[in-house]
Amino acid sequence: MIGDILLPDASLKRSGNYFESGLERKTDAITANATYFGNMQWAQEYLDFCHRDAHFKSRWLAAAGDWTDKVVIDLGCGPGNIFATLGGKPRLLIGVDVAPGSLELAAKLGYTAVLADAAYTPFRSQVADIVAINASLHHCDDMAAVLREGARLVKPHGVLVTDHDPQLTAWDYKGLARLMWDARLWIYRAIGHGFHKTGSQQSWGLRTEVHHQPGDGVTKEFFHSTLEPLGFEVRVYPHNHQIGADALRGVVGPAQWKYRLGNVLSGRRPSSPTSALSLMCVARRRGDPVSAVPAASEQRTPG
Repeated sequence: MIGDILLPDASLKRSGNYFESGLERKTDAITANATYFGNMQWAQEYLDFCHRDAHFKSRWLAAAGDWTDKVVIDLGCGPGNIFATLGGKPRLLIGVDVAPGSLELAAKLGYTAVLADAAYTPFRSQVADIVAINASLHHCDDMAAVLREGARLVKPHGVLVTDHDPQLTAWDYKGLARLMWDARLWIYRAIGHGFHKTGSQQSWGLRTEVHHQPGDGVTKEFFHSTLEPLGFEVRVYPHNHQIGADALRGVVGPAQWKYRLGNVLSGRRPSSPTSALSLMCVARRRGDPVSAVPAASEQRTPG
């Protein structure tokens, strides 16, 4: 069925349990993501421990609904965390990523896995009921380009959901908070915390975090200004990670003590929406006629 939604000049070739569309560019960010999330051990660890809790499931089901009988495209799918948590029986479930190791794991979960650049996918416009972009924009060179590509794929009345990208205002640590942020890497390495168990794992992991630095990240304005001109109704919900469906009712939820401390030391009120760690964007394409957005591959200037 994937052949039904390919661009006319697109072709896929089988490689293991996934398809390859081909990468026309190899940036530092793409190389870092392919290396880190392509490592089967690290990818399995990410699948087992990230975005697998009840809060995440409740929030995503409230935002996008049940995936059963839907055409879903998951941009930056990694090893398949979203579907592993949400479940359901999509009519077609496509996962796009640059990391072969992650795509192998996603394919085992039920994805039709495609190796491609999330900013230049090989699919026709307006083919998906749901486009999911979870914890992926900040790993990409051009966050707006990936967001526009995701929007291009959404059907009329369909929904684009993004989540778990760092809110710029919450991560803009200053003074002592910035020093503590930088020092955390040494501490995490020493105690073998999370994904910092070895120098190599930590180094490659940090290289993937292109827009997850103090003073960088996403804003409400970014989502509104990018998506509204493309015919979407946009809602953006600041939240901390231990909150479920209530995030869509304006509840920010609690943050861990270290993040509260970082905001206090940076002169911000920890309970403020601008101090919430992540932004969830729920954007629905209007049903009235909108000029089709050309595929990103069709917008590039040759050479």
